[in-house]
Amino acid sequence: MERKIMNDLLRWKRDQNKKPMLLYGNKQIGKTYTVLEFAEKEYPSVLYFDCQNNFELDEIMKRETAIDRILLQLSLLSGETIRENDTLFIFDNIQNKALISFIKRLGHEKKTYPVIMITSEKEKVLEIKGEDVLLKYMFALDFEEYLKAVDQAQLIDFIKESYKYDKPMPFHNIAMAYYDNYLISGGLPEAILETMKHENTLYLNSIHHKILDTYQTGFLNQPELIDIIRAQEVFSIIPDQLKKPNKKFQYGKIKAGSRSKDYEHAILFLVNNNLVNPAFKITDIKTPLSKHKEKDSFKLYMSDTGLLFHMLHLTKMKYLSDDRMRYILYENALANSIMSSGYNLYYYQSEGKAEISFVVQSRKGKIVPIELVNKNVSKAKSLALFMNKYEITEGIRVTADNFSKKKGIKYIPIYATFCFKENL
Repeated sequence: MERKIMNDLLRWKRDQNKKPMLLYGNKQIGKTYTVLEFAEKEYPSVLYFDCQNNFELDEIMKRETAIDRILLQLSLLSGETIRENDTLFIFDNIQNKALISFIKRLGHEKKTYPVIMITSEKEKVLEIKGEDVLLKYMFALDFEEYLKAVDQAQLIDFIKESYKYDKPMPFHNIAMAYYDNYLISGGLPEAILETMKHENTLYLNSIHHKILDTYQTGFLNQPELIDIIRAQEVFSIIPDQLKKPNKKFQYGKIKAGSRSKDYEHAILFLVNNNLVNPAFKITDIKTPLSKHKEKDSFKLYMSDTGLLFHMLHLTKMKYLSDDRMRYILYENALANSIMSSGYNLYYYQSEGKAEISFVVQSRKGKIVPIELVNKNVSKAKSLALFMNKYEITEGIRVTADNFSKKKGIKYIPIYATFCFKENL
């Protein structure tokens, strides 16, 4: 599958003063596959090490301290000759602190030894973070990448042109059908490949179930047993929280008597490891928005709509026929699009309960309200009231309808939200 991050990897390769790269992101999103594909195309020699339970590699790090000696041992361990500039080192599931220290030192060598580290654990990022390493986050596939994967790349230019000029997209219904399939599968490569082979979602269910088991295993990294249990409880309750008319996270929905202080470590773990995306409530619109968020009022969105589809126990027929369920996935997908475009998530709620789905502060500091509107539910007045109150001249309504623009409000179909990254 063609991934956008490949462009970042190519830019990194061309950098004459490149640092070792740390690529991180959720499990099962294709990090290792993408890096290996890049390595095969761009480097004549590759040394790949899976660091998980790699006792031989750990022994080398314990035994050796000199860079030349370590390089020799790595060459012997892999059976590959190391050549300056031409050999790419890949350390997957990076864990060993001595190995990380060696990689940082290697980055300061006058000789060029390109290194890519890969991890799914955010804690490893916090340990490694510093000027010696280039951090790069990898998301699951967005809709643009999905269209390329299912051989529908020709739709992308039409979508981008319509987004830029606010004109109807001629293949709107086709794009909506593909978008619904994308939300059902989610953005994880294995799930997408399964939907390309079988229309029956029973096969897809087994993939989603397996991926969820993998994520649940990751909860065992919590230092306290009670936090492992609480992380599982929070993660499992998110679909029910999103089904409520008021989607604000409520601890009482987990079990009676639950309090925020009991679950703060579990929620922080889920957020730090990119398993959920928080959207914080703001009641005033002043820059920076981060200063006006209410830390105790937030919603939690799943990082993948396919997993949400599975946890809601939906079938494709139920999804397409149940307007309420479909818009739960639309809202979750919109949150993910905003996050993957590089923006923090905030939502607005006035004292009168008028709500704006999301409020974004653009890179230029402009406030952009984004309202998800279901045409079958009358709630379209909130955006106009919000814009009048705060003297905002431009807003976005995300719908299931085609592109248009009216009175400073840009109407875009839900499938075009991947365009936010280029122009919001």
